[in-house]
Amino acid sequence: MSALERLRSSSTPPSLLVAGLGGLIAAASLPPFGFWPMGPLGVAMLLLALEDHAWSRRAATGLMFGLGLMVPGLWWAQHFNWYGAVALMVIEAMFFAAGAAVTTPGRGRTLSAIGALTLVEAARESWPLGGLPIGGLPLGQVGGPLLPIARLAGPAGLVLATVMVAAGARILTTALAAKGTSSPDVARRLGHGLGLLGLVALVTVLAAVSSSGGPGQPLTVAAVQGGGARGTSAQQTDPTGVTRSQLAAAQHVPTGTALTVLPEDVVGLPGPLKGSWQLSALRAEARRISTTLLAGVTSPVGDRAFANTVVALGPSGAILGSVTKIHRVPFGEYVPARSLIARLADLSAVPRDATIGTRPEILETPAGRLGVLISFETFFSSLGTDLVHHGAQLLVVPTNTTSYPGDQMPAQELSAARLEAVEHGRDLIQASPTGYSALIRSDGTVVAQSRLSRQIAVTGVIELREGQTVLDQLGSWPVLLLATACLMAGQIRARQRRSTDVAGPAASPEEGQSS
Repeated sequence: MSALERLRSSSTPPSLLVAGLGGLIAAASLPPFGFWPMGPLGVAMLLLALEDHAWSRRAATGLMFGLGLMVPGLWWAQHFNWYGAVALMVIEAMFFAAGAAVTTPGRGRTLSAIGALTLVEAARESWPLGGLPIGGLPLGQVGGPLLPIARLAGPAGLVLATVMVAAGARILTTALAAKGTSSPDVARRLGHGLGLLGLVALVTVLAAVSSSGGPGQPLTVAAVQGGGARGTSAQQTDPTGVTRSQLAAAQHVPTGTALTVLPEDVVGLPGPLKGSWQLSALRAEARRISTTLLAGVTSPVGDRAFANTVVALGPSGAILGSVTKIHRVPFGEYVPARSLIARLADLSAVPRDATIGTRPEILETPAGRLGVLISFETFFSSLGTDLVHHGAQLLVVPTNTTSYPGDQMPAQELSAARLEAVEHGRDLIQASPTGYSALIRSDGTVVAQSRLSRQIAVTGVIELREGQTVLDQLGSWPVLLLATACLMAGQIRARQRRSTDVAGPAASPEEGQSS
């Protein structure tokens, strides 16, 4: 019996260990590591560990993979609250347990795994509390060759392609490692594996050459980064000092720059913006540079709420409009069931809930029609689609990752911004107080990027663009329906196989190895 056969038939811990190791390997594809081949490799190890086990064992195997992926992928959360971080990691890992449980063993397992893992990642990105795309498999493929698929099918398409590559690699590996298997059966299985890999390669090429609109209109832009210490909360910083640091960094913006973006909540107010010295300073800066100036502003709304807005000023200093954040961060910008949670935990770090803005987050400016994604919103593809449908020519991401001490969260957010740019065929500008601030082209290429904590104005030329990608036109439903069909087809094939086994003689060893 080969090592692979012993792993499949074992009821002892090795398969769980292989799945956990697979999760850790897949986590190496995530930013800030970014070794994209580790994503498919880790998933391939999960598929190998799942083979020929009962549903409860498959669920445990999926949970081990999920923990291997999510503990490193969500490690940033322990900086705020260690027991909350543990709960978050376990909850997110449970999605993979569910996907593994519904992946059928034996014949049909490849189809069912492709469908199940795609659907659970999509579910994780939308539920609970609006979802948590952070730490997921799509971010691990932003630096790899599969990225253009996002233009056709978004994050779900990237997951589908990743699992298909993993399944193809698993089939090829087990076919070549099998002993006592007939040559025609090995050839058939090699054909299945190569077919999966070839299909992904074909779709990737088609995605890379697919159109997302004609040539764009050049635009000079600047992302202003005030710099400073990282790992500090809002309660630990002086809002006046933050604003002055941003204004100091803005001095490096060349006169005549068409669009200048200051980060999220760098203007923290005890009262309304109107009549404040901060508004006077922003107006003066817009006039000095002769630019359209965007700035993140937080201000109180009554005694128990606050607004997280982005305000646009024209080259004359006049206010052109503002947008308020739609997708709030649970336990960061609001507390669900606050009265209940307050009995169980200290909520002093989140004393007020953010108000909810209204769609679309569009700003009409002399620099163009700007679609705004405030911080956490950049992880959600559907918000970008909404902006494109309302005519956004450029995506703008004012963000604030200062409360995270390391580079993990800023790196994941930068990858999410690159993914948004590709998904919607739009150039993107991201501004953060302490990094990363960046200019990103519609193909995901980073034109310019800051270093963490440095005071700098990241300047360059990007484009205003028109048109819609396939994802914007069709949404994620086609790939989700395809994933559902794969899951159902796998289940049907497995049932047909079991019916044949009941009606006829036992399957040969070669048949049992079918993909």
